[in-house]
Amino acid sequence: MGTAVVADRIQFAFTVMFHYLFPIATIGLAPFIAWFAWRASRGEDEVARRASVFWTKIFAVNFAIGVVTGIPMEFAFGTNWAPFSAKAGAVIGQPLAMEGVYAFFLESVFLGIMLYGRRRVSAKLYAWSATLVGIGSWLSGFFIVATDAWMQHPVGYRVASDGSIRLADIGALLFSPFAWWQYAHVLLGALVAGSFIVAGVGAYYLLAGRDLEDGRRYVRLGVFVALVASALVIFPTGDRNSADVTKYQPVKLAAMEGLFHSTNGAPLAIIGMPDTQRRELIDPIIVPNVLSFLAYGNFTANVKGLTAYADTLWPPVALTYYAYHVMVGLGTIFIAIATLSVLLLWRGRLMRFRPLLWVLMLAMPFPYIANEAGWVVTEVGRQPWVIYGVMRTAAAASTNVAAGETVFTLIGFAGMYFLLGLLFLLFVLREIGLGPNVATHATQEGEV
Repeated sequence: MGTAVVADRIQFAFTVMFHYLFPIATIGLAPFIAWFAWRASRGEDEVARRASVFWTKIFAVNFAIGVVTGIPMEFAFGTNWAPFSAKAGAVIGQPLAMEGVYAFFLESVFLGIMLYGRRRVSAKLYAWSATLVGIGSWLSGFFIVATDAWMQHPVGYRVASDGSIRLADIGALLFSPFAWWQYAHVLLGALVAGSFIVAGVGAYYLLAGRDLEDGRRYVRLGVFVALVASALVIFPTGDRNSADVTKYQPVKLAAMEGLFHSTNGAPLAIIGMPDTQRRELIDPIIVPNVLSFLAYGNFTANVKGLTAYADTLWPPVALTYYAYHVMVGLGTIFIAIATLSVLLLWRGRLMRFRPLLWVLMLAMPFPYIANEAGWVVTEVGRQPWVIYGVMRTAAAASTNVAAGETVFTLIGFAGMYFLLGLLFLLFVLREIGLGPNVATHATQEGEV
């Protein structure tokens, strides 16, 4: 693979991973905002009313920066990945257009009502607006994931006489089982992030001895949702997503598990170091037969290893393996934290147990890492294909864009995104520092 293709991949990976930090928050926070808005609409629940305003402001800044950082990726399809766009643009363009027409406008219009119409609309209309914003953010996620799922498992297409790919069945693309389980897994991963954000901010207020009523509500709701979402991320969504990988992308499964040789009763590797030169997993800690059971429901089933496939079909093994184990390891930790938190909440001790409150506050960044690691597994593990089994990544890159040009623009993106990230942190930390009482009062006075 040439240096220009590598540079294109690095640039796209950087821009998409930075961009995805913000949809994680919007998708994950949207249900909480809708919940608080509906609670506030049904009575004199001042905490819920303050929460709906406070978290809407956090949501809005994530939405705005998500929009800004999403634009360069659209141009990248035409500049750095022109052969891919020429070959498959007629397919991927349709769900991406649907995302813009339906989801983005739904989300942006009703977010405007939430930001500027708080004192001009009824509480129920505000709650409906919050609900529609949430539906818009979740729809947006669906169309994006459906597009990616088609690239992972292309269905419902035909090849035209000029070699381009045309969409033959939009229903097959949108309702592919691969897409739906991947989508559910992505949604729940974002919901885990949103729940830890809410619980973490609440824990901060409790530790600081301020906004105590609000902080208790955030922690209580956050840890409960975190427990449910963390469990569902593993089963059934993670399990079914892995089943699809086993069926359609077995070489990715082998890389994820560091399995080099086909094995009857394959073990599950808890940890280890994959060595592609020696073609073995060094110093592994394994659970015998479990991988065979998870993959095929049979403890003695044969699982194909990497050596069953040509080396040219291998994804980057180490990166796929470590990203997968980071995701799974963090997911296990999230369940442990949420379970302990719910147990202490049930016993009435959580709000006074400062060590766990510190854990909740400091845990906020880690669901982001887990979500990003999951996408690394998905995209890197698909290599060397951009459209699995149809088009290789090396053939998808533009030939008239030099590596130096891509690196130059990458440096520009890095500088711009550093400034955007800094502004984001300053705004969000300022809002958290002001607290829900001040944020709500400012909104009522006309500030946004």
